[in-house]
Amino acid sequence: MSDRLDIGAVKSLKVDVISETGWFDDARFKQDMADYGGSEQTQYRIAWHRENAGGYAALLTITLLDGDEKKILLDTGWNTDWMDEAFARQGVDKMLERGEIDFMVLSHWHLDHFWGIESTLKHNPRLKLYAPSTWRAEDRILLMQKGNIRVEDSNGRSVSICKNNVPHEGDLILTETQGEDGSGLYRLLPGVALRMFDASMLLQVRGENVLYVNVADKGIVTVTGCGHPGIMNLLGFARDNLAGPGLYGCYGGLHLSIFDTWKPEFDHIIDEVKALGMAKMGCNHCTGWMWAEKAESHGVPIIKGTDAYLSYSKRSTGARGSHAFLGNGDSVTF
Repeated sequence: MSDRLDIGAVKSLKVDVISETGWFDDARFKQDMADYGGSEQTQYRIAWHRENAGGYAALLTITLLDGDEKKILLDTGWNTDWMDEAFARQGVDKMLERGEIDFMVLSHWHLDHFWGIESTLKHNPRLKLYAPSTWRAEDRILLMQKGNIRVEDSNGRSVSICKNNVPHEGDLILTETQGEDGSGLYRLLPGVALRMFDASMLLQVRGENVLYVNVADKGIVTVTGCGHPGIMNLLGFARDNLAGPGLYGCYGGLHLSIFDTWKPEFDHIIDEVKALGMAKMGCNHCTGWMWAEKAESHGVPIIKGTDAYLSYSKRSTGARGSHAFLGNGDSVTF
């Protein structure tokens, strides 16, 4: 279609899984929510168990058509101790210090994607950042000030649930649904664009940034943090609005069988995804093991993980040897 948006093209996209483990124990996470008002409560009013906190972050290495490489950090995790370990393990800390990471995209303001912000900013406080404009006052404090947010736990004790001692000093682009020019897109690099979907989520969070990368002669790759607006909506946007050879693949959390619970509509999503004809589906995080395993058994081109996650100091209670999806330390190239 001639009215599709041309975002240019790249030579290739590599995604390194820095950490896809948002938390380590589903039962503990669900109990924390239940103890402080449920999933409709704001995340800033819950005394989360720190030892259960992990985080989501990925490193995108984009090779442009002229051979130049650009690096994007997608999200910054939750527990700073865990993220410090994950960053050091894959050299992200040194990349930040040397200025090798061009900018960071925050997919959304959920704790397991944002509360580890100090682990990034202490290496480069002036890093350019794209983040949804749908932030709360607490988000602003944590990003822009020396913030230490405390709540009372069930025993009446004041506990710190998140902190950041390194305020952000760089360019901050707060993304809107209309995009930078009314097209709905922010053009980040030749062949790379961002769209902000204004969707409501649990824990009173709104808005998610999604990346679209057009790989030359292959097609569009959709890159998500959690896919809260619905994976078919995100893939459908690329199919209907972006110029390119078609849909080539995706990476990220797809927010399907999270907590490994199944809904009948997940079978239909498997059929819909398969019908799109993508070549590579790199998923993890809130996609859920159950969905990834079943989708792979039905012919969806799921990219399986390796034993790399075993080299990390902790692993989730749901981790298993089936390598159903990409785990900590894995990578995929589109």
